[in-house]
Amino acid sequence: MDYASLARAVAEQAALRRRQTLQPVGGKGDKIFPPTYPEERRGGGPRHVFERRRIDGAEVWCVLVDSVQSQANRLEEALLAGLREGAFPLPHVTVDFTGKELAGVGEITSLDAPHRVYNAILRDSLLADEPFMKSQLGIRLAEAKPSDATALLEASPTALLFGAWHSTGEGGGLGAKFARSLVSEIFAINTPVDGIADGRTGEVEARTSGRRTGSRIDPLGILRKVEVFKSAEGWDIVKERAGKGAKVVRPSEINHGNIAPSVQPLGVTCDYAEHVAVISFAGLRRLSFGGDERDRAGRTLLAALGLVALTEQDARGYAMRSRCDLVCQGRRLSSWSTRTALSIGWRSIVQSHVSSTRPRSRRQVRLGFNCLPSRSDWCPQDKLIEIVRRSQRFALAGEGGEADEAS
Repeated sequence: MDYASLARAVAEQAALRRRQTLQPVGGKGDKIFPPTYPEERRGGGPRHVFERRRIDGAEVWCVLVDSVQSQANRLEEALLAGLREGAFPLPHVTVDFTGKELAGVGEITSLDAPHRVYNAILRDSLLADEPFMKSQLGIRLAEAKPSDATALLEASPTALLFGAWHSTGEGGGLGAKFARSLVSEIFAINTPVDGIADGRTGEVEARTSGRRTGSRIDPLGILRKVEVFKSAEGWDIVKERAGKGAKVVRPSEINHGNIAPSVQPLGVTCDYAEHVAVISFAGLRRLSFGGDERDRAGRTLLAALGLVALTEQDARGYAMRSRCDLVCQGRRLSSWSTRTALSIGWRSIVQSHVSSTRPRSRRQVRLGFNCLPSRSDWCPQDKLIEIVRRSQRFALAGEGGEADEAS
């Protein structure tokens, strides 16, 4: 697919759907570990998400391998990696925490912030020494709507592709909302399950027939019967030395001692996994950037960006999590052709649009977009730096976590 055919498809077709078959990197039939979620009822252990899907005319058990939300994050990570390698340009915002003496915190971009360009991290930063929300760009982003999404296209086009919500905007969370134009999901097909009846409702719930084992042998041989006293200040075998409010705990609660062998119902096998991705051209056509040629150029650019995200993920591999590494089976999309389409898309927006192809009467019409540079650096406000610094102090002291709040 070249740029011209992509532009026609965006203008005339409903969507581009891509189904890619995946297999475990260990080979067909190897066990994989989908994500785990807590039980709905209190006290339950971790579980996978099973559902019956219609596959080739039959209902079969499937299990979620990567959710829509997780896939959006992975596709953005793939774009960010390609961007940092210089493979293609992509306007985005970077908040730079380097040099602020914050452990493990460096650069955070609109490609990895949870709410993209509307994230609170960006909101509480400075753009040219001006609070973001009061800057010209901040005001334009706050006022952006699907009927005029130019500000997002110029500053953070991935927000239009993967969806964004200005939840801290006007009217207590009634700020601009942009639906996803690219929906991507991975699930494993035909997974063996055990049916377990719910004692209250009588409904049969699917559980994996796979098992995961776990254990740990302490090289120091510390036994669980040894009394240990623990407080917010630390631990000791003498209560008075452990600190104020010290309580007796097992050695395992200070990460010493053996962990007894355990077996959990986790992990699955399957016929294959399938990655289904849809770029909604109808959804892109709901976005406007000034009308006519501007709309066509902006929508086509977003479609090309979506294709590049998918091919970058293919090229970089499907390493979902520990013991869940997948590979493409069969033909993959061409990374070279999709990058070329994206490059043409950027030229059509940033430079000019050729409206006539006759050599002597060729006219180049500026489309008027004012995109940010491929990287726009913002500076965190002092209050944001300080709240992170204080949080890290609490964490190092073992205080201020969720357990403290629950108690």
